[in-house]
Amino acid sequence: MTPFASAILNWYDAYGRKNLPWQQNKTAYSVWLSEIMLQQTQVTTVIPYFERFLQRFPSVIDLADAHQDEVLHLWTGLGYYARARNLHKAAQIVRDQYQGEFPLDLEAMNALPGVGRSTAAAVLSSVYKKPFAILDGNVKRTLARSFAVPGWPGQKKVENQLWDIAQEHTPETDTDKYNQAMMDMGAMVCTRSKPKCSLCPVSEFCLSHRQGNPLDYPGKKPKKEKPVKETWFVILHHDNQVWLEQRPQTGIWGGLYCFPEHDSQQITSQLQRRFINDGDISNVSQLIAFRHTFSHYHLDITPILVDISKQPDMVMEAGQGLWYNLSQPKQVGLAAPVKQLLESLPHELDSNIHEETL
Repeated sequence: MTPFASAILNWYDAYGRKNLPWQQNKTAYSVWLSEIMLQQTQVTTVIPYFERFLQRFPSVIDLADAHQDEVLHLWTGLGYYARARNLHKAAQIVRDQYQGEFPLDLEAMNALPGVGRSTAAAVLSSVYKKPFAILDGNVKRTLARSFAVPGWPGQKKVENQLWDIAQEHTPETDTDKYNQAMMDMGAMVCTRSKPKCSLCPVSEFCLSHRQGNPLDYPGKKPKKEKPVKETWFVILHHDNQVWLEQRPQTGIWGGLYCFPEHDSQQITSQLQRRFINDGDISNVSQLIAFRHTFSHYHLDITPILVDISKQPDMVMEAGQGLWYNLSQPKQVGLAAPVKQLLESLPHELDSNIHEETL
């Protein structure tokens, strides 16, 4: 065991996190679930989602047997919805190809949808104590600073260098504790903007600390101005219900329910496509526009509320749709801005009624 690993393990015994929900009564299923949820998401945000998922789907087979709509509904608000779709697909593969038991082979585990090399290693080391190195965002930052690895870890050359360092220092024994300690180090000590170097158990080995420039590591992602796109949501409202359509499985908000979209405020074609005539429309109002930001671009959304006097027969050639009752909502996966609008709609509708009666 390297002196670096030994110091990390000693620190973990004294200060590491040991009471997180997925650390109790560990199974491959619960640890895998937590690892997927924790990708690009903070622990405090994940905990209630994790607990709800385990309550509803106590086993991987329960998850595999569920309808995707319910999985996406429980995921609503957690973001990066491809994770939820891959979670469901992976559960079905474990059910169908591995008799409900996660594979113990690193490559087989890595081959599951949404499971990368680090996630596979995290599950197998945590549950089965396999001596596999991990390299999540927290570990990348800690290693980049400790060994003064220049460059942005998103570059393959830099990532490969960090993998080599991770493997060199991952011990054959107590790998589960070491890997958890490395994640804790990045979350608690070697933090992004204010590293607590005075509390760091490996400060004596840390090259960036010795150089006095820990914030120079890891290298920053090259900045690129995010483009801005526009869309108009068509909110068809009748009798306390609004029309939602399920999006294709690929692309943004894949598999989630969303309002019909249009590329301008001239939404006549959208209404005609859904067999809504001028005589069926009692009121049209433009709601306050807002911005939703993705990792690669900003999306400016302008909602247009269309009150209709009767419910048309929606026969969609592509995709599925439903009339969503605002008082008794159906449990389906919702795109984040759709959920936001649905929560504010009762107020908007009350305002419209008030204005009409003045």
